[in-house]
Amino acid sequence: MNLRDLQYLVSLAEHRHFGRAAEASFVSQPTLSTQIRKLEDELGVALVERTPRKVLLTETGREIARRARGVLAEIDEIKAIAQRTRDPEAGRLRLGIFPTLGPYLLPHLVPLVRKHFPRLELLLIEEKTEQVVKMLREGSLDVGVLALPLHEDSLHAEFLFEEPFVLAVPDSHPLARRKGRLKLADLEDESLLLLEDGHCLRDQALEVCQLAGAGEKVGFRATSLETLRQMVAANVGVTLLPTLAVKPPMARTDNVHLIEFAGHAPSRRIALVWRKSSSMGAFLERFADVVRSLPADLLRPSVATASAQA
Repeated sequence: MNLRDLQYLVSLAEHRHFGRAAEASFVSQPTLSTQIRKLEDELGVALVERTPRKVLLTETGREIARRARGVLAEIDEIKAIAQRTRDPEAGRLRLGIFPTLGPYLLPHLVPLVRKHFPRLELLLIEEKTEQVVKMLREGSLDVGVLALPLHEDSLHAEFLFEEPFVLAVPDSHPLARRKGRLKLADLEDESLLLLEDGHCLRDQALEVCQLAGAGEKVGFRATSLETLRQMVAANVGVTLLPTLAVKPPMARTDNVHLIEFAGHAPSRRIALVWRKSSSMGAFLERFADVVRSLPADLLRPSVATASAQA
């Protein structure tokens, strides 16, 4: 048994197709198929159910593939230890981030990372929170930028910043004409446009709705913040937007009026997250400090709302 064969099995488990697994492994399909059969012969058990249309792993195959992921992750950790010992600021960093933050934070963060760590190769993966956590756990990501709280004992979370929400309403909405900042009680009886299940922002928005006595607009769930923004512009309803999503380089959207909350605004807490067992902990602490050095104005809703209403 060798690591290459374990990699082939993991790839087959992920793609469930010999051709796609071979392509992802940079080998021919016959080569991958032959090595999987050799692995089955060596172990004395069937790992794969071969059907004309798709490939299914046997129960034993799924369990061995799961453990193989752990083995391969440990190998990556060994390589990372050696690399970080030689040069902590060089090499590759696989960073996962969720969709309602990535497009708005990364334009500010990536230039900062390049400035502080010019030899670092930053690989960015955008996935929903559940998938980022899974990839961190399995070792296919080194670090994630996620919203707190997280309920995962194997992960360390380093708080980065708190990002307030603003309320986005059409220009014709009664709240767009009110003077001063918004109170949560002003949302009572409003029906907010929300994201579909699986987005952490949906859960955060529902918490705000519960506190304010607001509800969800029935019959609509968006797949992205940009859909929410355009639905507000089309007079479909109102929604909550994170501050970074209304800051440059994001362009102002016509017929969308942004309102800041009074006092301690509803917000989300963002953290840098990595495995407690990771060899990169010391470097990631420094990486977190770089993220915290982002300009403070980026997280001030008043700057965004004043710009949008100018």
